[in-house]
Amino acid sequence: MSNEEILSTLQELVAEQFAVDVESITLKTSLADDLGADSVDFVELVMAIEEAFDVGEIQDEDFTGMKTIGDAVAFIAGKLN
Repeated sequence: MSNEEILSTLQELVAEQFAVDVESITLKTSLADDLGADSVDFVELVMAIEEAFDVGEIQDEDFTGMKTIGDAVAFIAGKLN
């Protein structure tokens, strides 16, 4: 799966979870600052990522370093390769 495909799928997940337009989500979109994600939102997003990308269980410490959509794409790409 290419980074573009990962981004596209992630954009759909984030748009649905945060009720924003897919087009407004870029690699630079900040999960906390731009989307207002709190700890519950992060947990729900991690669960959605685990299911959508079939990457197994993502540890909390793995996801805490993710600040932007770009960080999440890179993380997912690393898990898939």
